[in-house]
Amino acid sequence: MMFRVFLVDDEPFIIEGLYDIIDWAEVGLEIVGHAGNGQKALDALKETSVDLLVTDISMPIMTGLELIRHARMVHPDLKVIVLSGFDEFTYLKEGMQLGIENYLLKPINIQELKATLYNTVEKLNTLSETQLVQAYSKQILKDNTLHRWLTHQIAPVEFNERASLLGINLDFAYIAVSILRMSSENTEVLDRLTDHVEAYSWMTSFFDMDGDIVLLASMDDPEQGRQELTSLLQKLQTDLHHQPLRISIGSVEPLHEQAAQSYASAKKIQEYFWIYPELQVIDYHELSMNTDNQKVDFSIIDWPAYAKLIIAKDQENLREHIQSDFKRIQGLPGITPHDFQNIALEMVIHFKLEIKAIRHTEELDAYHHAFRQIRSAVTLEELEAAILEIADTTIGFLISDVRSPIVQQVLKYIQQSYAEELSLKMLGAHYHIHPVYLGQLFHKEMNETFTEYINRYRIEKAKELLKTTHSKVHVIAKEVGYWELGYFYKQFKKYVGISPTDYRGLL
Repeated sequence: MMFRVFLVDDEPFIIEGLYDIIDWAEVGLEIVGHAGNGQKALDALKETSVDLLVTDISMPIMTGLELIRHARMVHPDLKVIVLSGFDEFTYLKEGMQLGIENYLLKPINIQELKATLYNTVEKLNTLSETQLVQAYSKQILKDNTLHRWLTHQIAPVEFNERASLLGINLDFAYIAVSILRMSSENTEVLDRLTDHVEAYSWMTSFFDMDGDIVLLASMDDPEQGRQELTSLLQKLQTDLHHQPLRISIGSVEPLHEQAAQSYASAKKIQEYFWIYPELQVIDYHELSMNTDNQKVDFSIIDWPAYAKLIIAKDQENLREHIQSDFKRIQGLPGITPHDFQNIALEMVIHFKLEIKAIRHTEELDAYHHAFRQIRSAVTLEELEAAILEIADTTIGFLISDVRSPIVQQVLKYIQQSYAEELSLKMLGAHYHIHPVYLGQLFHKEMNETFTEYINRYRIEKAKELLKTTHSKVHVIAKEVGYWELGYFYKQFKKYVGISPTDYRGLL
């Protein structure tokens, strides 16, 4: 059986390319039409039987996400593959809520596209279990509704209507939100956990945009309700002892006015597992009581000022702000190294939350490294150095976001292979993009040509080797990618102002 495909992109050469780069019949698919914008595509889909939609995300008149929503009204079981020129995490998360098969960045990786098409055809071949499909759709609606409610994105009237439709019982005075986070996704465990929780009329569960399990515990008596919730969560923890599960319990709040506050606090204190890795459950109430008893708390840091500098990507002033605060705190009477360490750990958590709020994604390794540095620090200088490093890293993540994925990949390739022969022609072939277009894109985003960047990068590496090794100049030249010594001398003098030999003589 051949399944039917419809292509949508506002760039004609993308459409042409999609026709040519895949042997659609081999995969089990046939293209039944294409369109240059979402509205034209929707008009065609109303008249055409389609099983798979391959669509760009950013288009005039109607975006890809809008097209998916409208197209699903016409073809409820429609499978969708999304294309994008940039790593648009906000769109990606919305797309995931709409149930897309994959999100592919341009230039399209042919192997990934093929693999996605084969998987999609396999799903289409087994899509006879309509009850499962309906249950999945209801779960997505529930996830979407509750997430919007807890992030102030839905009007009360609409929320109440949907909650009633979905059978969500929120007829209580108070609420406490818990977040359950697993180190890796295990569908069987998640299903067992959800079934266990839904047996209680005062509990409901859903998945938020980050993939966390969110438990809503409704109650009329805050103290008794918190105790019952804690008891239930401890039982869950025991039942799932073989699975690494980290549970955070948010604040108890008035259900209809402050539910979002409870959710926000439960999400925030998940970050404290970085500080207390030995714990399995962290309760916001207990944590706040312990924090209040500390001699020095995080309020001595003006975090909104930091947040402004992060958003502005102002690395220089951010570093100055950190150095100024460390000097000021060091001068406070009675400050201890332990107080300083706690403040530094809190700062890393705030950096991590800030980047997550802006990018809607996390770079766990970088922040994990910062936590390890702070825990192992034995001097205030080491603590300050760790905070300055994570501040630089955070700004670096934001700066990289304004570059297209292909330029980011090229920069990463240069960092790993600068000693090898590099050219636009070679990189263009490697990334399946025309070398002239790649050169124009690189120049536009980096404000210098590819050749200028490569030479500057290699000369910086050469300077490091001249400082840190006793290798001869001609050896260093080859180690950084220059096989002609005279050309190396010429480029070194151009960027440094003196010859490599004279530079080493100054050290």
